[in-house]
Amino acid sequence: MARLFVDTALDGEIVLEAEQTHYLSRVLRLGAGDRVRVFNGRDGEVAAEIGVVGKKSLTLIAGERLREHVVPPELTLFFAPLKRHRTAMLLEKATELGATRLQPVITERTQFPKVKLERMRSQVIEAAEQTERLDVPEIRKALPLIEAVRAANCPLLMGDERGDTRPMLDTLAGLISPLAVLVGPEGGWSEGEREALLALKGCIPVTLGPRILRADTAAVAMLTLVQAACGDWGDAPDYRDPVC
Repeated sequence: MARLFVDTALDGEIVLEAEQTHYLSRVLRLGAGDRVRVFNGRDGEVAAEIGVVGKKSLTLIAGERLREHVVPPELTLFFAPLKRHRTAMLLEKATELGATRLQPVITERTQFPKVKLERMRSQVIEAAEQTERLDVPEIRKALPLIEAVRAANCPLLMGDERGDTRPMLDTLAGLISPLAVLVGPEGGWSEGEREALLALKGCIPVTLGPRILRADTAAVAMLTLVQAACGDWGDAPDYRDPVC
């Protein structure tokens, strides 16, 4: 069944707006009586039946609950915005890999500091729908680098392209959620930024090996290592839909 995120309660009638109406009725060619799955990021997932279909709106009737909500491990990704298509890929992969919070940071070498939060939210919602997540990552407005990371309030694993620090996998031993990872911009950290970051309490510089990775590749690698070492991969829920 098709799967949609809705920002409303999962009971009674759920009214969809034009974009989701178009997707169900025009793209998927579903009509009255067809069923979909819906989630809202806080109440699990339910099956819903399509009721009234209008030109610009569609009504769903919430039915049986398919899954209860599961709170994922808290994992924040701090990242410098990249070119549009690379930022889109980073957001998609971070959502697939279980990041719960996405924080854009503006660094001295950030080449694309302007971010459109609504577009970014749409991208992570689409990724959450496709990857069977029950929640949607929180996206925060862009902040200057040091101001943003000071609010981390948990161990912050800083990707350091110098490569003279401990391997990230070794550093993760013994750490638990909440955690945060920090990926630099294209061109890497300035010397001043690196010194300021290393002076912060809780900042842990880590290396990802002898090769210099692109920023979006580094983000994927760091999130993957966190999930494999101390995330939720070891106890993955069963996402099979019992009514499919």
